This record gives sequence, C-alpha cells and structure tokens, in this order.
Amino acid sequence: MILAASALVVGLALLVWSADRFVDGAAASARHFGMPARLVGMVVVGFGTSAPELTVSALAAYQGSSGIALGNAYGSNIANIALILGITALISPIVVNSQVLRKELPILAAVTALAAWQVWSGDITHGDAWTLLAVFAGVMGWMIWEGLRKTADTLDREVDEQVAAVAMTTRQALFWTFAGLVLLILSSRLLVWGAIEIAHGMGISDLIIGLTVVAVGTSLPELASSIVAARKGEHDLALGNIIGSNIFNTLAVVGIAGTISPMTIGPEVFSRDIMTMSVLTLSLFVLGRGYGGRPGRISRLDGTLLLLAYVAYSGYLLVEVLAA
Repeated sequence: MILAASALVVGLALLVWSADRFVDGAAASARHFGMPARLVGMVVVGFGTSAPELTVSALAAYQGSSGIALGNAYGSNIANIALILGITALISPIVVNSQVLRKELPILAAVTALAAWQVWSGDITHGDAWTLLAVFAGVMGWMIWEGLRKTADTLDREVDEQVAAVAMTTRQALFWTFAGLVLLILSSRLLVWGAIEIAHGMGISDLIIGLTVVAVGTSLPELASSIVAARKGEHDLALGNIIGSNIFNTLAVVGIAGTISPMTIGPEVFSRDIMTMSVLTLSLFVLGRGYGGRPGRISRLDGTLLLLAYVAYSGYLLVEVLAA
C-alpha cells in the first residue's frame, strides 16, 4: 500500500509538471509556425490542459479499469467548475467579454446533455464512443473555423500575452512538446497503477478513486493556468480553459476510452455524478452568458457557492465510502 501511495503521489506530481511543459511547448510551437492566437488558445492549450485526463483514462480503459476512466473524466468536469472556477472567482471575479466563449457555453451544455443521455442507458458502447468522437470532430471543426476568422476578440489578446510569456526557440518548443507528451504517458501509467492498487487494497471502487483523487490531480493544470490568468486579469482565458477542458473531457476523453473498452455504468453515475455535472454546467451557462447586453460575471459570492457545492459533493462521496 505504501508503494502504491508513493506511485500515486509521484505520478500526480510528474503528470502536472509534464502537462505544463507540454502545453508551453505545444503553444510555443504553434505560434512559431504561424497559428492564429485564437486557435492556439482554443485548440492547442485546450487540448494540452486536458492531456492528463486523456492519457490517464485511455490507459485505465486499456487496463480494464473503466471506473477510473469514466470517473476521471466526469470528476474532472465537476472539479473544473466547482473547485477550480470557484477558487479562481474568489481570487478575482470573472467577467466574460469574449463572444467566442459565449458561443461555446451552449455547446458545453449540449455536450453535457448528450453525456447524460448515454449514461442513462447504463453503458457506453463502441457506437456511443464513436458518436462522442464524431461530435468532437464537429466541435473542433467549428473551433478551427472560428479561429481562422479575422474578427478581433479579447480572447486573442489574452492568449497572445500568455504565449509571449513563454520564451522558447523553435527547437526548445518542439523538444518540450515531445518530451512532455512522453512524460505524460509514463506518469499516467504510474498514477493509474497506484490508484488501482489503493482502490483494491482499501476496498473502494475504482470509480470513487477516479472521481476524487485522480480527477482532482489531473485537473491541476487547469487550476494553475486559471489562477495565473485570473491574477493577470485575463478572465476570458481563465473561463476558456474550463469550458474547453470540459468539452474535451466529455467528448474526446470518454470517447477514446470507450473505443478502447466499452463501459458498463452503474445507476449511481447518472443520479449522482452526471446530475451534479449537469447542474454545475447549467449554472456556468447562466452565469457566463450574460443577458441584456451585459457581460457574464462570476462573482466572489458565486465562487463561494461553487466551492460549497464541491465540498457537499465530496462529502456525499465520503459518506457513501464509509457506509459501504
């Protein structure tokens, strides 16, 4: 058990560090090759911050631990909104000016509804998984189209400032893109092994481990990038990290895991986890959209309520573990 716990801690630490280097390297590489700022922010950075969830869930599905694969994806979505966005809003209230992000919020709501419908059926088949990936391809196509448009947006400026702060030559950027990806895969293997061993040793389902420890750990890159963006006043970038990550997790992470190994899902995933994720997504949609020509705003009070929601959800999971 000590060895498994050590593997979990080391795997998480290495996962976060390698994800950070991968995102920096990929973003710098994209800018060196002339990719528009909006595409860097929406596609490259969005993919990079979700790379830990993708590698962990894919490896977990390959090893037959569908609970960790699914719990990691949905648990990360819950943590992204309630925990990470809550902390970020407490540090600096988030004002949403970007029209692009306002268009992404309905997409996130629709994607969450699709996930709820699939989980309600009790399993994610190969067909369901390929449906998720097909929708993901469509969303990515829309993002690329949006990124190639010439209309100015506050998100462009904020991404430019973030990428400009990473001083890398083309050779360095390519090296860290490749090295970061390799380390992501290695650290994910270590993390998944440790999580499975702990779950089996303590008699806890791998779903609970995936929803809690693994989900929070793989969401740390989003936490770091959102806090840094909020402290710099880059509110659209902070929210964009969360929206992009949740879309990616719901479609690509679950989709890829499902193509590797179809997943049978217990009824508690729908009634507890999907419902929590859906309510949080709806609250984000209401807060972030803005109405009457006013920008969306997530205040410190909203951040406090989001954090309390995460504490309540985590407490409920703990009660279920103790009652088992």
